[in-house]
Parts: sequence; C-alpha cells; structure tokens
Amino acid sequence: MIVYYCIRARRILTHHPKQCEEMESRVDDVNPGVTEGSSEQSFLKKEGQYLIEWKRPEENPEETPLNQDFTEVNVTVVASGEVNKEHEVSQIETVSRKTSRPETPIKSLDITKPLPGEAEIKTVLMKGVAGSGKTALTQKYAQDWADDIANQDILFLFPFTFRELNVKQKEMKYSLMELLRDFFGEINKADICSGKGSNVMFILDGLDEFCTPLRHLFEKREICTDVEKKMSVDMLLTNLIKGNLLPKARIWITTRPAAADQIPAKYVDRVTELRGFTDDQKEEYFKKRISDENMANKIISHIKTSRILHIMCHIPIFCWIIAGVLKDILIKGTGMLPKTLPEMYIHFMLVQSKQKETKYDWSPAKNTHAILSMGKLAYKHLEKSNLIFNEADLKECGIDINDAAVCSGMFTQTFKEVRGGLHKDKVFSFVHLSVQEFLAALYVFHTFTNTGVNVLSTSKWSKLFRPQLNNLYQSAVDKALKSPNGHLDLFLRFLLGLSSETNQTLLQRLLEHTGNRSQANQKTVQYIKKKIRKNLSPERTINLFHCLNELGDHSLEEEIQQYLTSGSLSTVSPAQWSALAFMLLSSGKELDVFDLKKYGSSEEALLRLLPVVKASNRALLSGCNLSERCCVELASMLSSNCSLIELDMSNNDLQVLDIKHLCFGLRSPHCKLETLRLSGCNLSMLSKLLSGCNLSERCCVELASILSSNCSLIELDMSNNDLQDLGIQNLCLGLRSPHCKLETLRLSGCNLSERCCVELASILSSNCSLIELDMRNNDLQDLGIQNLCLGLRSPHCKLETLRLSGCNLSEQCCVELASILSSNCSLIELDMSNNDLQDLGIQNLCLGLRSPHCKLETLRLRGCNLSERCCVELASILSSNCSLIELDMSNNDLQDLGIQNLCLGLRSPHCKLETLRFDMSNNDLQDLGIQNLCLGLRSPHCKLETLRFVCLTIILV
Repeated sequence: MIVYYCIRARRILTHHPKQCEEMESRVDDVNPGVTEGSSEQSFLKKEGQYLIEWKRPEENPEETPLNQDFTEVNVTVVASGEVNKEHEVSQIETVSRKTSRPETPIKSLDITKPLPGEAEIKTVLMKGVAGSGKTALTQKYAQDWADDIANQDILFLFPFTFRELNVKQKEMKYSLMELLRDFFGEINKADICSGKGSNVMFILDGLDEFCTPLRHLFEKREICTDVEKKMSVDMLLTNLIKGNLLPKARIWITTRPAAADQIPAKYVDRVTELRGFTDDQKEEYFKKRISDENMANKIISHIKTSRILHIMCHIPIFCWIIAGVLKDILIKGTGMLPKTLPEMYIHFMLVQSKQKETKYDWSPAKNTHAILSMGKLAYKHLEKSNLIFNEADLKECGIDINDAAVCSGMFTQTFKEVRGGLHKDKVFSFVHLSVQEFLAALYVFHTFTNTGVNVLSTSKWSKLFRPQLNNLYQSAVDKALKSPNGHLDLFLRFLLGLSSETNQTLLQRLLEHTGNRSQANQKTVQYIKKKIRKNLSPERTINLFHCLNELGDHSLEEEIQQYLTSGSLSTVSPAQWSALAFMLLSSGKELDVFDLKKYGSSEEALLRLLPVVKASNRALLSGCNLSERCCVELASMLSSNCSLIELDMSNNDLQVLDIKHLCFGLRSPHCKLETLRLSGCNLSMLSKLLSGCNLSERCCVELASILSSNCSLIELDMSNNDLQDLGIQNLCLGLRSPHCKLETLRLSGCNLSERCCVELASILSSNCSLIELDMRNNDLQDLGIQNLCLGLRSPHCKLETLRLSGCNLSEQCCVELASILSSNCSLIELDMSNNDLQDLGIQNLCLGLRSPHCKLETLRLRGCNLSERCCVELASILSSNCSLIELDMSNNDLQDLGIQNLCLGLRSPHCKLETLRFDMSNNDLQDLGIQNLCLGLRSPHCKLETLRFVCLTIILV
C-alpha cells in the first residue's frame, strides 16, 4: 500500500447501483463537488481512486489506479492504553522485531466487523506511524465499497480528513447535516437518521493533524442529539464519537500513536495497530512497483544487506522512496547503491531536483534555493514538533506556494473545497517525518558551512567568533540528548552523516568545501564517547552509537569484541556494555532468546543490556541474583512497546515488593508477555506482613489481580514456592475472572494439601481457559484428587494435561480418575508417577482407559510400585481401540513376565502405542524378557517408534 499523493477522482454515487450509473453521466467534470439531484438521490463524493506514481524524469507522470499497486499491510487488533512517545523510527524498529504471534490479525475490509465472541463494533481507532499506510487503507476501503466489492450493508460512507476539518473549525458553527451537505452535496436527512444511523459510516483520517485537541472536550457536558443543531466542529465530532449523534453509526478514526489518547478508551470499541509491511509484503510491493523482475530482485537483495534500510521498509512510504532511488541508479548505472539513510535521502533529493529541472525547466540555483527554503521550514518546525504547515509558514521561510506544489516529492498538499468551490485552503506536510528531519539537517549543515552561523546555538559568543564544525556537531549532540522523547535523534544522525566523503561528493552541487572534516569528526567522536560514558538512558546511548557509525568510528565495538573473544566480561566498562548492546541490536540477526548467563549473571549486565532484552522474544534470567531495581526496570520495559513474550525469573531471591513492581508492568495494556516463570523464588522468606498475610499469599493476591485484568499471560510457573493453600485460594480469584487467558499453571512443590483442590475444582468447573495443570510434589492425597475430580467431570472443564506425580496417592484415587476418563472429559495427558498405586490401582484405572469416551494419549506410571500382574490389564487396554500413544512404566518391578504380557498388546493391530519407557535394571529384565520384546517389535502391527531404556533411547525404524 502506498501513501503518497492522492488526486481527487470524484465519482458520484447513490445508495443504489443503478442510480449510480445514471448519475455518473451527469457529473460536471470541472467542478463535481456539488451536484444537483432530487431529494431521493443522496450521494457521495469519492476520493483516492488514483495515486500519482513517481516516474523517472524522462517519463510522463501518470495516474495509476489505486488497486494496481495496492499491497496489503499488517493490521492487528491490540489493547488500548498508554501512548508511545518514542521516536517513530524506534517504534518501527520495535515492530520489525515482533516475531511473536500477533495479537489478532484482521483484514482492512473487516475493520468494523466483530470477531467471534465480540459485541457490535461501533468505533475503531487505528494507530500507525507516519507513512505506514493509514490514508491509503481508508481510501482502498472506500473504493471497494464504492465498487460493490465489500461492506454493502453500509448505505452511506462519509470519508473526512482532519486536515479538511481544520478549515471548518476556523469558520462558523455547523450542524452535522450542514457539514455533510457542504462536503458531499444534497443529502436526505431521513435516510441518514434511519435506524439512528445504523446504515452510515464515517471515516475520520489523521486525528494527529487536527488543530484542536479533543481530549478535554469529552469531559464537557455539551450534549447534542439533533443532527440539525449547530455547534463548533470539534464539539460536533466529540458528540459523534460519544454516540450522542447517530448512536449506531460506525466510525473509523486513524491517527499516529502520539495522538491516540485524544479519544478516551471508553468511547472506542476496537483499537488496531497498522504495522506497515511484513517482510513478505515488502517483497510483494517491490515486485508490483518494479516491472523488471531482475531489477526488483536486485533491490530486494540490496535492502537485506542494510539493517536500517530493511527496518525502514516496514513503512510503505519509504518503500516508495527507496524503489524510486534504486531504480533510477540501476537504470543509469551511476554508482554504488546507498546503504545508509543519509545517502539514500541525498539520492532521493537529487533525483527529485533533476526531475524538476527537466520537467519544469528549473535552474540549479532555483533548485538549491527551494531545497534550502524547505530545509529552513523543516528545521524551524521540527524544533516545535510541528508536522503541518499553512501558506503563511511557507512564505515566512521564502517558499513560493506554486513552487511547493511542484515539489511533489517532498510535500503533499490538501485542497479543501468549501461549498460551491469558491475558496481553497492549502495545508502542507512532508511526505514523511524522516524527510523533514533530513532537510532540517541539510539546512543546519549548509548554513554553517556557508555562513559560519550555528543555528543550534543560542550563545552570544558564537556570533562574535566563527565556531568550528565540531562545535556545531557538539551543539547538535547536546540538543538531541535534552529531547525527552528522542525527537531529534534521527536529525542528529542525518547531520553527522552529511560530513562523510561519499555524501559530500553527492552534495557538491549544493554545498561548498567544509574544511578539515577529519579533525572535526575526530573531536566529535571523542565528545560522543564522553557522553556515552555517562549514565544516559539506553535509547539515547544506542542512538549515539548510530552517530559513531555515521562518523566511521567502531573502536568501542572492537573493544567489546575482544572481550567476547576472550570470554571474560568481568571488567567491562559502562560504555563497553552499551557497545555490546548496540552490537547485538545491529547484528541483523533475529533476537529470539536473551540468556543473561552468557554475559555474566549480574544485575549490571541486565540493566546495561535492557535494550537487547526489550528487542528479544524470550529472556532467560534464572539464577542471576536479581534485585528490586531490576524488577522496577523490567516492569518499565514491559509497560513499553517491547517484543518480550517469555520471561524466566526463576531461582532469584525475590520479595513481595519485587513481584508488586513486576505486576505494574504486567498490568500495562502494552505488555505482551505470555509466559512468566517464578519457580524457586523463595516467595515465603518473610512470615508475616503488616496486612497479616505471609509473603507468598501477598504475591498471589498481586498475580490474581493481573490475571483478572486483560493481560496476555497464558503460562504461569509458580513451582517450588511456599504458596500453601491460602496462596492458591487468592490466585483462584484471578483464574475465575472472565478476562483471564491463562492456559498453563505450574504449582509443583508449593506445599499444598487436599484443601486447595476444592478451589481448583471450582475453577475447572467454570468456563476458565486452563488446559494444563501441574500439581506435582504436593501432599494432595486421595481426598484431594476426589475433590479435583468434581471439576474434571464438569462439561466446562477444558483441562488436557494433569500432572500428579509425588502427591501421596494410593490405589483408591484411581477409581475416581477412571470414572473421569470414562466420561467425555478432555484429558489427553495424565502423570501419576511416584505414587503408591500398586497393581490394584492400575486395574481400577484401566476401567476408564477401556471406555470409548477416553481420549488419553499419554500415561506416566513411573515408580508406582507395580509388578508383572498389572501388565495383563495394560496389554488388554493396548489391544483394544484405546487412544494411548505414550506409556511410561519406568522404575517398576515388571520382570520378564510383565514384559511378555505387555508385548501381547504391542502385537495387536489395534495398538496405537508409539513410545514406551521403562528402566531395564529396575525392571530386572532378563534374556527372556528381551526375546519377548523383540518378538513384539517384529510384529507387523507394532507401531512403536521410540523405546527408552534408562537413559538410552532407541529410535525404531
């Protein structure tokens, strides 16, 4: 999907296709914004049917149909929540590493359709960084609706942009009907209000570009339910979103992430994130965009060699930029393909300049003036974080309005036609924030090298004495480091990148000689290293390493590489830790598992390498002596837009405050953690707290609160902690919540008794999501299993795996379990190892295994005091049509006769067993037993694939 420039190809539509055909022939080609029609003929003006492609200078620009180059993008349903304040390039880097399973993928055409189990979707908020394809996606949606391809239950579709609405906001008050008629012509009120707007959909594109913040307006009590009542446009929109106006109308709002909190969560039914292109979609786009297959493959291969280019190509607009640049270079054969962002953007600017010179007969001097004027505009408004400019802003920077329209590669512009088409208001922006940052850097660099003025410095002395180039760079470093959200990070990288010899050669038409750059660069390198050695945030430090790369310095990386080669990280300095983090993030390798023990099991190593943890899918921090500070930092990381889906904190001496800190992160809507391991964390080291409950119980209260929220946890390991029955009782409060998604709960060795099984049975009887429960090494006894079976018997129970090894069970519990297996329960794995079941217990259990309702596939009976007598029953089960495919009989006194009996079952054509485990020494297996076993294996009906003797595994072919 492409976001660039939209030409209004207006098309008159009615809510009846036949009327549409009749009306199309009556459209005024000159000014179709308002069309005469009868009161029965309500119609819409359609936009975005065509896109302007970027053609080479010698080609004529053509309008390309939207559907021709349209490439699907990655859209997922996400949790609403905090606003991400990172630089958008950082957000793109985070998205590019998301290899975990997506929240919920969704097609753009189904943006307002409820998923299974969801209520009606009225309002959708779509977040996406600049250039990710929000506008084009809404245009494609509208076009498919107009062409009767999808969503034909919608009779009226009204697409607005907030840029257009900015014009109305400055004018008089409007009613909703007046606003619709002003944009879309004569519309029948009765049609719109029919069914409270259930047949109407509004698209509001670009919330971040609206001149009036909406957040505070939702708190006002100015209610409007009349579509003919006049009010300011911002209040009109607020009432529409709140559902006061047309309460059943569907609304789709798009925005950049930083403005997502303008709409309170309670007024949004679905939040989606537009993540741009996946790797496959990138390749699909380039193959559509470049007709020459060989050239397209060269471009794709080149992008993969540069990590930053590959990351940026997640943004569709950047794919458009890079496709045009590389295609031009490959066709002309004018040199090496660019691998850095500054180099790519210089090529982009030069190609655009050449196109203007060729098509519009611009002189090089005029081109230079236009570029530097745009650079001045870019820098002036980058400081203020302004992304939208009006005509006055352009004139202030010496930009001619007509020239700006010609600079289509740098600007987009929206022409708002007020009723009758008598007035036009132009609003401008750069095609992407990175283009604005590049031009701002170019302006600052050129101003300094040609006039000696450091526009970054406010010092009086800089005006009296001509500063050196390194003074400019140092000012830029300081300014970027003071930015709370890193909004000048990429600007700084561009500025430093302009000084390279390659880029200076490319810019020689524009920039004069800059003097002794090598000396200035070396001083800047030392200055940046000095900053790195200070205790900066990981994000700022990583950006400074990018800056060192732009200056061609890799010394810190080489130092840390020597430490890695020697295998010793005990004397690594903070700056070298940062270098290691940068190396790992810049390696181009997929960051799947971060194992802290590889870098030394220390708190300092973890804190220094947090950016790497944030970018990884799994973090293994077991047994690393972590403290409260680490938990605070990890919680903050989980609250951000990190990639982590598994966190192993086992065997660390955690306290209740540590768990509480961690829970702050888990509670965040941005947290995507699916697996949390807290095994052996001494969660009972204090006996009592002021609240009167022990530490383990308090931890369970915190975790229950998390499970009750809409968190993403699906696996929780609390094994080997002194939770006791009261802790489990508290934990069950969370498991009982309809919001709980937990599928696996491990409670091995938690000092539990039969009393906790009553609570767990109640949970299993509810509609909870648990499919695996590990209760090993707890003193549950037969009464506990009897209680647990009450839950297993429930038709709502989804449990598939139950582990009861070492729970002090006897043969009596097997009667209850056999009854469960005979019912239509969902169990497919049962571990009864290390319990005194004896032969009678197995005899009882076999009553359940023989049932046609039994689904059990894995049965573990290791160390259950069994003899050869039980094997007769088990052989009978294997000979029947039972579902067992894995059987563990290790550490039992089966002897030869038992194996002989078991082999009778293996020979049966009905036997499905694939894996058999038993201990040869403990089972006292002699030659006769081995002989019988071999006879069983030779049977043509035997399906056994794996046979395990003690630690020896034989794969049977």
